[in-house]
Amino acid sequence: MRLKDIYKPIEKELMGVEDLLRDSLNSTTNKSISRVCNYLLDAKGKRLRPALVLLSGKATSDAAVATPILIKIACGIELIHAASLVHDDVIDHSNLRHNKPTINFKWGQDLSIALGDYLYSVAYELISQCNNIDILQCISSATKAMCEGELVQVSERDNLDLLKRRYIVIVKKKTASLFAASCQSGSLVSKSKRSLQVAMKAYGLNFGIGFQITDDYLDIVSEEKRLGKKPGQDISVGEMTLPLLNLLKSVPAHEKEKFKTLVSKGSLNAVKTRLIHSGAAEKTRQEVSSYMGLAKKSLDTLPETVFKRSLVNLTDFIIERNFNL
Repeated sequence: MRLKDIYKPIEKELMGVEDLLRDSLNSTTNKSISRVCNYLLDAKGKRLRPALVLLSGKATSDAAVATPILIKIACGIELIHAASLVHDDVIDHSNLRHNKPTINFKWGQDLSIALGDYLYSVAYELISQCNNIDILQCISSATKAMCEGELVQVSERDNLDLLKRRYIVIVKKKTASLFAASCQSGSLVSKSKRSLQVAMKAYGLNFGIGFQITDDYLDIVSEEKRLGKKPGQDISVGEMTLPLLNLLKSVPAHEKEKFKTLVSKGSLNAVKTRLIHSGAAEKTRQEVSSYMGLAKKSLDTLPETVFKRSLVNLTDFIIERNFNL
């Protein structure tokens, strides 16, 4: 299963998102800003969030949904995501993303912070043009949650006794909230029934949790070329993630302090070996599968369409592509 095939029903609309991203970030007459923005756009990710906006809008609509508005919302949400990554790379001192030097590494901290702020402003300018207060509130709440999640995550660094429920709270806020807003805002554009809006929000929330757990798993077991960034970022900054919590739980009591020392020293290879050869990797896969199962279950009330099928396939794609390394 390829992402390209899953995106096939919205292929034309995704091209529209790319065009609008370029137009929005090149509207400035300042060549320095345009150069940095184009560098950022060239380091293209999977565009999961824009795809979810488009698929959710079309999957919950009985008639032709307002595609230009969906594209604006999708573009705005992708810019919010991009802004958060630019700021994340400053906070985490990251040098590589999508196999390219980060903005922070290439241009420095000051420009990175200013660029992130600029991306947020362009995003909300686009979203406000849709003249829909419900969508604006939905995305604003998600952005606030993202910031809260980042603050909590930073405050919990080096806490090797982090509780699982605390980790899930962080993930819900920092990552899953924007996935949920992507799906909910798409259904708001389609003016679907309240029950479908709730269903899409639930899909996005559970998909987002599963996605982040997967990302945390890959940060330990994947290689730099495949990951697009240096692995072991979480360990290097002292962040406990679910795979690490599962591994710690599997370690015999008399070895726990030794294991915590490995983590605190950022010993990635040792942690990776233990994760793969313990039951922690399989436990992590099962938990991702559980969240993706909840996401799929949320779609039960949706009519059968190619768009719904793509939403289902996305959940399978995350598991099949990332847990068969």
